[in-house]
Amino acid sequence: MSKIKSKFVCQECGYESIRWLGKCPGCDSWNSMEEELTGVKVEFKRSPTIVNQSKPQPIKNVKSGAYERYDTQIGELNRVLGGGLVKGSLILVSGEPGIGKSTLILQVGSAVADKYGRTLYVSGEESEEQIKMRGERLNSLSDNLYIVSETNVDVIEKYIEEYEPVFVIIDSIQTLFKEDLSSAPGSVSQVKECSNNLMRIGKSKNIPMFIVAHVTKQGELAGPRVLEHMVDTVLHFEGDRTQEFRILRALKNRFGTTSEIGVFEMREEGLIEISNPSAIFLESLTPETEGAIVIATFEGTRPLLVEIQALVTPTNAGFPRRTAIGIDLNRLNLIIAVLEKKIGLSLMNKDIYVNVVGGLKLEGTSADLGVAMAIYSSIRGISIQSKEMIAMGEISLTGELRPVNHLDKMMKEAEKMGFTNCIIPRKNKPGPGGSSMGCRGVNTLKEALDLLIF
Repeated sequence: MSKIKSKFVCQECGYESIRWLGKCPGCDSWNSMEEELTGVKVEFKRSPTIVNQSKPQPIKNVKSGAYERYDTQIGELNRVLGGGLVKGSLILVSGEPGIGKSTLILQVGSAVADKYGRTLYVSGEESEEQIKMRGERLNSLSDNLYIVSETNVDVIEKYIEEYEPVFVIIDSIQTLFKEDLSSAPGSVSQVKECSNNLMRIGKSKNIPMFIVAHVTKQGELAGPRVLEHMVDTVLHFEGDRTQEFRILRALKNRFGTTSEIGVFEMREEGLIEISNPSAIFLESLTPETEGAIVIATFEGTRPLLVEIQALVTPTNAGFPRRTAIGIDLNRLNLIIAVLEKKIGLSLMNKDIYVNVVGGLKLEGTSADLGVAMAIYSSIRGISIQSKEMIAMGEISLTGELRPVNHLDKMMKEAEKMGFTNCIIPRKNKPGPGGSSMGCRGVNTLKEALDLLIF
């Protein structure tokens, strides 16, 4: 037997060192180095990634488009996944504690079990009784849903071979361990090897798997980055766990787009999908409010209308505060710079707070004009008729407005929600058969802000 030695491994990036370091040289994380034993009790052979009998062949001979998907019975989840569960795919579900991960996977497991057959739910954090109590509350008690509390990945593999499920749920990957490794569960070595085992099982037996993962205090996925590279899809829950609404976004998807989002509402009976998110985000909209405006954005294949609020207040501190919730802070600083240089606003002695109502994180630049108009409305004390007007457009560093994509679809959504006017870049020309809304085209940000003075 070889002598047992130790090494220090970064739990964030997997960097290895023979001694402890306060700061990881690989990812610059502090206090992330943990000791792991390198000597093992028995010899063990690393599990192969995929076990099959395929041989190299010309790419033109490979059959494509043959992916069969399972319907999860949840439309918003199917949208984010790209149409449903692909057989043999590994799906990583992450989110803050209490956001709704366990609720979602139990609802999906029961629905798949009812429609397609036996489903195995493996929990390393809860007992069978706790899962049963949640299932009764969610009314997710399928006869084909099998639950077990187990953390040994070798035992889990035996259960899969014995029961032959069509769908497997693992909650969570940080609790699993392999006896051949001497490191503790949740360490880099254990997470990598257990994930490799699960991937081999899923790919070889053509079984889709849901794998729940923890997140760090910063909201990022815990564990080594290699975990994200190994799986096919990474789903992440967004939103405040104290609020009702949840946003499910795909950060990675090998079988679909990553621009789609799913909107849910957390209720006592579980996660309820929201088919019309615009109505939910504008539910508390009040007209004639200064510093608030409705903007249109495009997420995946559908347009969304959300309210943006801005508050500008004087500050006595040496450095004014800039706070952005739901938009990129760097984008907000760019818009503030344009307002100071091109419009002549004095903002260097004022705190600026911008918030996207509903907890949605906006992607893209179509909200630039709305953010600028909300800030201008707050500092001038001008009320915007938010019930009637929306704004869309990207702001350049020269103060000009650039066109946005999918304008026709966003205008139709705004018209359906009762809006009658919109401010858009003049270069955006509505296509034939588009919305009948009254649109005002402008070339510069100054022209758009002049329209706010009634």
